[in-house]
Amino acid sequence: MQFELDEEQKLLRDTVRDVLARSYDNEKRKAAVESERGWTESVWKQFAELGLLGLSFAEDDGGMDAGPVETFAVMTEIGRRLAPEPLLDCVLIPGGLITEVGSTDQRQRILPGVAEGQTLLAFAHSEPGTRWPAAEVSTSATEDLREGRRPAGSGGSWALSGVKNPVLHGDCADHFVISAALPGGGVGLFLVAADAEGLTRKTYRTHDGLRGASLELSDVAGEPLGDGGDASAAIVASNVRAQAALAAEALGAMEESLRLTTEYLKQRKQFGVPLAKFQALTFRAADMYVQLELARSMALYATMSLADGSPDPTVASRAKLQIGRSARQIGQESIQLHGGIGVTDEYPVGHYFSRLTAIEHTLGGVDDHLRVITSSLKDHEMLGVS
Repeated sequence: MQFELDEEQKLLRDTVRDVLARSYDNEKRKAAVESERGWTESVWKQFAELGLLGLSFAEDDGGMDAGPVETFAVMTEIGRRLAPEPLLDCVLIPGGLITEVGSTDQRQRILPGVAEGQTLLAFAHSEPGTRWPAAEVSTSATEDLREGRRPAGSGGSWALSGVKNPVLHGDCADHFVISAALPGGGVGLFLVAADAEGLTRKTYRTHDGLRGASLELSDVAGEPLGDGGDASAAIVASNVRAQAALAAEALGAMEESLRLTTEYLKQRKQFGVPLAKFQALTFRAADMYVQLELARSMALYATMSLADGSPDPTVASRAKLQIGRSARQIGQESIQLHGGIGVTDEYPVGHYFSRLTAIEHTLGGVDDHLRVITSSLKDHEMLGVS
């Protein structure tokens, strides 16, 4: 199995790295996340020009038809710079669902605008009081036969009612892909305009400086994706792709956290010598490196599994478990080895730890994935000792 990027993938990675290096340092990122949108529209425009916003879309839908390895390369660079642009939440996840489930008309009506940077999407699936993995949703979908309630381009008219929270980067979305329970069982996916009648959106900031929203739906007109049937399998596959992308982003953030920490140990002096001369501290930095390489292996494992055409939830849970463990140790040690400066707003390492903590709790934390993995042990044959 090939674990090296090819020349085109390296060029993509280096191009994204250069764009983000020019666009962000700690002060510029701080200004971006405190702005009204929480990210930089000029950077988003550059993403569109580079084709990043259509990275995983088919060429007929205005995209590049790239695979999971390209997504891995891009998301790693986003994590390395803590770029706040909502590539995953507003493009890759909801756009991937439209690609997989949507009709030809829906894909060609929505996705080109997304690829050009003109349209923002968000996936509304999580609900208050539920833990990952949520097999069922309480938001309901019922057929709506009232006059004038048929959404444009739809093959039917449905009314959605319920609450969705958190909806990551739902504050800026123009359209939502919303999951809802179908009358005959299963979970359907529906396109809903952000300005739809009966939809109330409350926005907020998350602790890592990004944005989220809570949606309240009261008989909101929804357009079913595709044929309107059960989309549970597509939602699971989307979660797997999102977890692999989050693993890549976390990997980039951990790499930069370790680099910042080792540079600090070389420069900061105590008793007249650099901290790097103290063996106990270098041992701790070495342990951080071990955790980084474990995370890298599992992030690549998840990505290559997707590249082989197998969106396996167990593989994603294995990767996310190690990513969460590594992120926690690297983040905590980065703060400890920096001392008090590590938690100041002016220094970046604390922001990396905050983002790593948010990633660890997105789509299942360490305990959640450990529970999923251990619950599947009964499906494996046990080795006996003769």
